Amino acid sequence: MASIVESAWTYLITHFSDFQLACLGSFFLHESIFFLSGLPFIYLERAGWLSKYKIQVKNNTPAAQEKCITQLLLYHFCVNLPVMVLSYPVFRFMGMRSTLPLPSWKVVSTQILFYFILEDFIFYWGHRILHTKWLYKHVHSVHHEYATPFGLTSEYAHPAEILFLGFATIVGPAITGPHLITLWLWMVLRVLETVEAHCGYHFPWSLSNFLPLYGGADFHDYHHRLLYTKSGNYSSTFVYMDWIFGTDKGYRKLKALKGEGDEAVLKEM
Repeated sequence: MASIVESAWTYLITHFSDFQLACLGSFFLHESIFFLSGLPFIYLERAGWLSKYKIQVKNNTPAAQEKCITQLLLYHFCVNLPVMVLSYPVFRFMGMRSTLPLPSWKVVSTQILFYFILEDFIFYWGHRILHTKWLYKHVHSVHHEYATPFGLTSEYAHPAEILFLGFATIVGPAITGPHLITLWLWMVLRVLETVEAHCGYHFPWSLSNFLPLYGGADFHDYHHRLLYTKSGNYSSTFVYMDWIFGTDKGYRKLKALKGEGDEAVLKEM
């Protein structure tokens, strides 16, 4: 397996420059993973498939879904791509490389674990700040236009929020200067996590059923369907920050009610 990855990486660094891989390659990888993982949830919702696993009974209209996709493409090309290009010198200065040898799995896993911990901490406080009255009204309310989220709404946000919360995702790699393959793996995992958190479905195979402290769709869906002053559940991937600061109390009460058999009523909330 290692030799296959190394051979594939050798091909990439032979045919493309470091700048092309770090900027255009990262952008292409992001778009591919994001839309390939997010689009199926639109079709699930429209077709009514697996509806018994849908967290809310409400559905988004095709027009609302298409608006989301159009805005996302605009934001990705006009905000995300320029940020990737402009941040390239910073990553290079901090030591990011794409050359061989590839880092060991021990190094990769340690760095990505650090990124998750740091991102959770920064995202939690940034997200709470976005739920203050002025910032919510003028910035974060864009993301909350979709009270019934679906996978692609994970990145539907005001450009200022994209930059503000995006900092939580890139600060870890920026200060550690990882190998580009580590950065790509981190990006893939982060995209898949945020799409799953916004997918609107809680499946028997959802990670939150098996991984302690993992938020997932059920946890984040609660955040979207309540008023901004009462929502809580501000965490990104893991929920320990909400637990420590007590901002998940409403969600835990809801889960307790659901355990008492009021699930049909609660899905209408």
